[in-house]
Amino acid sequence: MDSKYNIVSIIRKKRDGQTLLKEEIKYLIDQYTADEIPDYQVSAFLMASFLNGLNDEESAALTESMLHSGQIVDLSHVSGKKVDKHSTGGVGDKLSLILAPIVAAAGVPVPMISGRGLGHTGGTLDKLESIPGFTVDMDLARYKEIIGKHDLVLAGQTAEIAPADKRLYALRDVTATVESIPLIAGSIMSKKLAEGIDALVLDVKAGSGAFMKTTEDAIKLGEALVGIGTQFDKETIAYVTNMNQPLGFKIGNWLEVEECIDAMHGNGPDDIMEITYLLSGTMIYLGGKAETVKKGIEISKEMIDTGAAFQKWLDIVEEQGGDVEMIKSPDKYPKAEYEFEIKSDKDGFISEMDSFEIGMASVQLGAGREKKEDDVDPQAGIVLKKKIGDKISKGETILTGYTNKPLAIEAASDQLFGAVTIAEAKPEEVQMVSYTIDKKGSRAFEL
Repeated sequence: MDSKYNIVSIIRKKRDGQTLLKEEIKYLIDQYTADEIPDYQVSAFLMASFLNGLNDEESAALTESMLHSGQIVDLSHVSGKKVDKHSTGGVGDKLSLILAPIVAAAGVPVPMISGRGLGHTGGTLDKLESIPGFTVDMDLARYKEIIGKHDLVLAGQTAEIAPADKRLYALRDVTATVESIPLIAGSIMSKKLAEGIDALVLDVKAGSGAFMKTTEDAIKLGEALVGIGTQFDKETIAYVTNMNQPLGFKIGNWLEVEECIDAMHGNGPDDIMEITYLLSGTMIYLGGKAETVKKGIEISKEMIDTGAAFQKWLDIVEEQGGDVEMIKSPDKYPKAEYEFEIKSDKDGFISEMDSFEIGMASVQLGAGREKKEDDVDPQAGIVLKKKIGDKISKGETILTGYTNKPLAIEAASDQLFGAVTIAEAKPEEVQMVSYTIDKKGSRAFEL
């Protein structure tokens, strides 16, 4: 071990609010990846960084160290500009499963490496693994083979790609250090830069169900992400989108896959489709298959209307070992053993939905993980019957919960009942997209 740096002195330095050298950050990441530093010391570093922050230089050094902790994929055998999308995480956010087949069907290769659920948010990998047989674990050779064949791959982090991030990602989840802009930015961009992309679209969530609770913080994170992308010569566009209520109506792993299947048949909820079409349209634009984002959105809608996106989805499910018949006939999927309803105690309008509390209730029911070792139950989750702005009568069902953990029902019910506010007056309509961020900076969103 290099004796020039010492992990305790690095932790102390950051604890005291000092700036770390690029070499110190590299030392910490390299030694952690090599199993020379234990989790508890890295946890201390994460908390010190969370509390005292990392400046732009430290954040860039962290990203670069994590990026170079493994291989950077060469996808030169795949023709065209490779474009991926990343969401900063929300409740009911299943957009990747819809937009990736749309974009690939439009002729833009999508090398998508995703993560598992973090805290109250669902993970793309957990949703994919709820499909019987679907395999997200693969080596780099298989990853490259699948994208070469289908212009699409839906994978977890391979052992070769940003291994330092894979470990930090799980550790942040269980040490309450998730909501840090530099740590989030480093985690996202090290993975994305390693996977072989030419361009990136980012969905930065703001609101009660997001890691960034305010639009201002979401803009800061978007600017940090776009800045790193630009620094590495990858064209990057971010949008700030609303997470003050869950996306769509279904929360939970298989439940969200069901909603994605509906969406690919043209029956997706309005909020889901608005954001999906914007992100996929931007990816198609960055991939050089549309002159403008607007034209990319039109092409996205064509991919749904013609069935091309759903066919691409079937192809990739089959390629990655999933049960295609279950995708064609989702009603055959086994249901959770227990079902319960939350009903309104008065007349009025749904005025607020606390996405964080709803997400945490879904974790209690089994749809997420409290510890990094936890398994998720693909059958568990929540189906909303109402959204913000909807009229509701006393005794009418607000949502239905599904679980295989009967002892969790009472506490989850209390949490869910408290997460929904009913008012006499109808609230203002929710704006789904508020800001665009690119290399020119941030500005109010308009198409």
